[in-house]
Amino acid sequence: MVLAGAGSGKTRVLTYRIAYLINQGNDPFRILALTFTNKASKEMRERIAALIGNHDALSVWMGTFHSVFSKILRKEAEKIGFPSNFTIYDTIDAKSLLKTIIKDLELDPKVYKPNLVYNRISAAKNNLYSYQKYLNDANIRNEDKRMAKPKIGEIYEQYVKRCFKAGAMDFDDLLFRTYQLFKQHPEVLAKYQAQFKYVLVDEYQDTNYAQYLIVKMLVTEHRNICVVGDDAQSIYSFRGADIQNILNFQKDYPELNTFKLEQNYRSTNNIVQAANCIIQNNKDQLQKDVWTANEGGNPIQIVRTASDNEEGNFVANTIFEVKNNENSLFQDFAILYRTNAQSRAMEEALRKMNIPYRIYGGMSFYQRKEIKDIIAYFRMTVNPSDEEAFKRVINYPIRGIGKKSIDKIILSANQNDVTMWEIISNPILLNSCLSGRTKTQVESFVTMVQSFQSSLFKKNAFELASHIASQTGINKELYDDKTPEGVARYENIQEILNGIQQFILASDDLRTLDMFIDDIALLTDSDKDDDEDLNKVSLMTVHSAKGLEFPNVFIVGLEENLFPSQLSANSRTELEEERRLFYVALTRAEKKAYLSYAKSRYRFGEFNICEKSRFIDEIPDAFINEMFSIKKTPRTGYLPPKERKLRPVNSAISKLGESKVLTKSSVVKSSGKQEALNPGDRVEHQRFGKGNIVSIDGAGASKKATVKFDEIGVKQLLLKFARLTVVK
Repeated sequence: MVLAGAGSGKTRVLTYRIAYLINQGNDPFRILALTFTNKASKEMRERIAALIGNHDALSVWMGTFHSVFSKILRKEAEKIGFPSNFTIYDTIDAKSLLKTIIKDLELDPKVYKPNLVYNRISAAKNNLYSYQKYLNDANIRNEDKRMAKPKIGEIYEQYVKRCFKAGAMDFDDLLFRTYQLFKQHPEVLAKYQAQFKYVLVDEYQDTNYAQYLIVKMLVTEHRNICVVGDDAQSIYSFRGADIQNILNFQKDYPELNTFKLEQNYRSTNNIVQAANCIIQNNKDQLQKDVWTANEGGNPIQIVRTASDNEEGNFVANTIFEVKNNENSLFQDFAILYRTNAQSRAMEEALRKMNIPYRIYGGMSFYQRKEIKDIIAYFRMTVNPSDEEAFKRVINYPIRGIGKKSIDKIILSANQNDVTMWEIISNPILLNSCLSGRTKTQVESFVTMVQSFQSSLFKKNAFELASHIASQTGINKELYDDKTPEGVARYENIQEILNGIQQFILASDDLRTLDMFIDDIALLTDSDKDDDEDLNKVSLMTVHSAKGLEFPNVFIVGLEENLFPSQLSANSRTELEEERRLFYVALTRAEKKAYLSYAKSRYRFGEFNICEKSRFIDEIPDAFINEMFSIKKTPRTGYLPPKERKLRPVNSAISKLGESKVLTKSSVVKSSGKQEALNPGDRVEHQRFGKGNIVSIDGAGASKKATVKFDEIGVKQLLLKFARLTVVK
């Protein structure tokens, strides 16, 4: 077992071991190397080819678990009743079949959502539970009943039978059926045990139960197994990965030799030592002492911001400053977050600074289906003639208006040379193309949209947007889906509502939904993305970042109940996985690491005071420099990069462009009392910047100040909310 610390060169170790085995005269056909990504296997094969020649490299059985086992199944599938040319269903195929089965069994698709059922069946297969075992396990059946989904076992049974009848396997079957093949046909297992004299496994800490058992079966004869991994980077339990596979490796192989790769070639000493201090807090781990011969480097910057929007501005400003002052490339920067929903504030800030970026492991926040769906409702409210928005939402969430009915509406609109909205909102025209229940559903849709329109200039953007999310059923549709994907989609809807709440708070005037649509028009406009242009800032979840490295890394949203996740509060095991996730995030950084958290964040439309993540407190003071970022310039005062004056970056941190950086000792706490204000006073507003009071009117709670701001002109502000500060 090779315990490879972060940045220690584990891929090189596997590559050289395989090259060494071949150079010692071993047949490359008898070497099996299993990886978790096609990228890893391709990289290893190229390196081996460079060392010993392409012919021998191509002869090694090397690839992902699924690709290698698929190769075996192609040869042996007939022994378990499948044709050798079996079809491999992707996730969309599998969910489509499940949808059909749920319909055939006359089950409620709102209860038995294909997504949820698919994940349940996938988990069962990865734990080697056949449908027979599933149906006969009282604990599992009781769990399904508790979830009010007692028929999942029956769906699983039908799903397996329909796949078998169609000569198809899904992705999980490539593991499940390989195990079944070896278990039911010992002669086949013996054949591959004899063939694979040497077995090597990359990222062993990420193996699930099925992968663990299949590998154990294959190495029984020769017991020549070499695994490379790092228990400190085991972060995929939600996919079925079991850290105990690496922690208990010596129990399976008592004759084990363990080698530790403890030198980190990637990061500065500050980053390496800080990461060591963090991971030492985990109880379940294999001890190693990671070190580096690299320079000490800059201290890790801990940055507190007022809100998640300010956090986005801090990140964008810092990237701009560091890039220009250090002649870096955009591709030298990565922004890592715990959940995809957090990308919104980052994307908006980067776009406003004209900084190119790319989303990894997901799509742009505003291109996600659920976001496009709710924005389509917003657009219908503002402009019901918007036909693209109309087609997107007329039957979402499902309200019984099928494709044939929509085609009739489109045809009638074309024949009468009017918009589709005019057809459905005009009773005479509607009667000419639809009837019965469908017509009733369309009329209800019209009434709903008209009710939204009537509130457009009466409610602020947040109130109306929240009302739309609720009344359309989008909130309920996504909230009821408890799969990881469903939870993420629901969180994204709440995140856009948070953004709208912050949008209305940026002004003391009434800001309506049509204003918000205008504000995000450029953000949601599909920019042409040149895939060949890699010089972009990388945005991704920490899970997506594993295996990558960047000179400058921003880890954002380091707050309790966000990172670590609120779900990790249930047990020490879950909290330790969150800590490993943070360890992975920090060790992606080569030169500079910035850890940021917001003191306040809107979640589910409510203002929340946030607490700094416990993980920050686990880093000794010797490795950090803690700062506060207080934004001083309003958005409207932003200057494009070409018009900005470059400022030098000091050794600690950039001056954040339009932001002011204060150390702990220089922060003055406010008494909370409003200073006495008079016409002519020079004042400062947190968002609008500096200006002069023109006049003060009213009294008590209604007292207002008219202020002429330097950047944005005249504003009238309620003093009880304005928080104006006299500039001495």
